[in-house]
Amino acid sequence: MKRVEEQRMIQLAKTGDAQAFAQLYRAHVQAIFRYMYYRLNDIHLAEDMTADVFTRALKDLPTYHDMGKPFLAWLYRIAHARLVDYYRKIGRRGTEDELDDSIMVQQIDEHADIQLLRKQMAQALHHAISKLIPSQQEVVVLRFIEEKSLEETALIMDKKVNAIKALQHRALKTLAQLLKQMGFDGDEFLSGLS
Repeated sequence: MKRVEEQRMIQLAKTGDAQAFAQLYRAHVQAIFRYMYYRLNDIHLAEDMTADVFTRALKDLPTYHDMGKPFLAWLYRIAHARLVDYYRKIGRRGTEDELDDSIMVQQIDEHADIQLLRKQMAQALHHAISKLIPSQQEVVVLRFIEEKSLEETALIMDKKVNAIKALQHRALKTLAQLLKQMGFDGDEFLSGLS
């Protein structure tokens, strides 16, 4: 959705136009769902949390003010706040859990089925991302899952571009180490990302 059209839909939605809010929802629901899924590693919980984000957005829309940032940045902030609330509620910070042995991937011999290998690699990466600190998780999801530029990521996270670069570098280094612990060549696995 183009920025001008988005601003028009926001104004209409603020006046109670359900169709306008539905268009905003359709334009952004997949991005928010992916963000939640990669942070929670649970499809049903991610669906519930995504619904919660949009419920909160609808409720708070009258107080929304366009500060020159995309509407999606505001939705990401709501999503981040919901995640913080969720982790606070369950008493978990996301980085304290030990690696789950059931997800540990053993070395796969060269004749393994390609689909199985891809699935295990995706699971390993997803699990490794979940072990990063929250700000590193957020930068990885925004940069490599949502394919946001450094500038867009900085805007969404309300940080400077150089801070995003440093955060991304540390996150990728940690991911490589986690993947190595799981039996993958972490550096090779992540070489296409940086």
